[in-house]
Amino acid sequence: MNQKLLGLYGLKFNPFSPELPTEALLQTSKVDSFCWRVENSLVREGGFALISGDPGTGKSVVLRLLADRLARQRELAIGALTHPSSRLADFYREMGELFAVSLQPHNRWAGFKTLRERWAAHLQNTLLRPVLLIDEAQELQPSVLCELRLLAATQFDSRTLLSVVLAGDARLTDKLRRDELLPLGSRIRMRLVTEYARSEDLNACLSHLLESAGNSTLMTDALKNTLCDHAAGNCRALTTMAGQLLAVAAERNLAQLDEKLYFEVFAPPDPRKRRVGATRS
Repeated sequence: MNQKLLGLYGLKFNPFSPELPTEALLQTSKVDSFCWRVENSLVREGGFALISGDPGTGKSVVLRLLADRLARQRELAIGALTHPSSRLADFYREMGELFAVSLQPHNRWAGFKTLRERWAAHLQNTLLRPVLLIDEAQELQPSVLCELRLLAATQFDSRTLLSVVLAGDARLTDKLRRDELLPLGSRIRMRLVTEYARSEDLNACLSHLLESAGNSTLMTDALKNTLCDHAAGNCRALTTMAGQLLAVAAERNLAQLDEKLYFEVFAPPDPRKRRVGATRS
């Protein structure tokens, strides 16, 4: 949304954009507790953490909040895997880039050894385990998940060199039940399950977004209630609908978004008009 349209409503940013500033994200007590445990336990002791839930329930938002908190620790090395569907060779290429290690993907043993040496040196100097964040982790190949488990630990599994936070939907939790991945599943030390939100929780999130963006009265209370009732507990669906309404309101130069606009934008098509059109053709 351009500055002219933001100025129309006195907004610092589009409150319904996926590119929200981190400070505008609502952090619940459940998410805060999970992030605290990762920050104060996992990065010091190592191991795996899992964020799971249905699409649109906030898994990626939790990763953003966690990454922001971890970034405040100056000596902590953090990497975010951007191509989770890679096969092993490309996985090693990306790991080398993330942790500033020169790797030759065709020599997997050398890459395996070099990465672990780099992490061991970091741990010795800082007492902090490097952290790898992986969104859309349901796309990871089973062979890559197995490799991560082997990479993360040494000395007969008594010393952990790496902390890994996986975020994915039910396909990931199903995948972790496979026989070859049971050893990894048993090593997950912390879990967070994101769930469909209650209407009142969605309303609190919507109010927080509007207030953070600088215009808490952008929507009428009736519209906020209607949006939350029709979002089916899904935060992504909520912000998508709200974003559509904001764009239409800006196009029409409306002063405020209300229920009338909602029903104009999202009203189902009138079947009588379709029949009239078909008769004329």
